[in-house]
Amino acid sequence: MANITIRNLDDDIRTRLRVRAAGNGHSMEEEVRQILRKAVGRAGRSRDLASIIRSHFGPTNGVDLELPPRESGREPPSFE
Repeated sequence: MANITIRNLDDDIRTRLRVRAAGNGHSMEEEVRQILRKAVGRAGRSRDLASIIRSHFGPTNGVDLELPPRESGREPPSFE
């Protein structure tokens, strides 16, 4: 694990961070770790094929295909 030092942090930001951490029930360090994880994402996050396809072709990505009308099926063959 690596360490990071943040210098010249505004007192207001530090206070808000402390209050936010207390509200979430953990330390300021853990709060910062969670904020950073969310901001940069997790390395090596695996996605299944369905998620990848939905991200490219889902309803929010502008692909909207019209379904053709259904036709009645043909009569089954007679084996007499």
